[in-house]
Amino acid sequence: MDIKDMKELIRAVSESDITNFEYEDETQEIRIKKDAVQNVVAVQPNNLSFTPVSSTQTETRNELSQNVSGDLFNVVKSPLVGVFYCSASPDAEPFVKVGDKVSKGQVLGIIEAMKLMNDIESEFDGEIVEILVNNKDMVEYDQPLFKIK
Repeated sequence: MDIKDMKELIRAVSESDITNFEYEDETQEIRIKKDAVQNVVAVQPNNLSFTPVSSTQTETRNELSQNVSGDLFNVVKSPLVGVFYCSASPDAEPFVKVGDKVSKGQVLGIIEAMKLMNDIESEFDGEIVEILVNNKDMVEYDQPLFKIK
């Protein structure tokens, strides 16, 4: 499937009531997921060439938030669309758990996008208050991943 066909497929799914579309053959795999409110579309082809994303392009996004009890915490958000992994391999321990102390630069998780693994690093020191996604969850751009106090 070439880029023109792929754009046509994305347009067709976007204009329809379909929220999920998957196609796989020996040479490629395509997944399209549409959020009913935002019309977000994600595509993961196997046979297209791409330029790897540098770590400066996948900078971890965070924001300062306040919970109901008034505690302030940082929210680490996903810098890209992909699949979230809590550990380096299926049999490895998670990078972090609730209650763990983290340091700036410490890996919190991995997001796989287009067969490229992107480390999600903490931008500050603190304690993991909540992990907002599960292992192997599909995550969207700007989706909250961690709360750190």
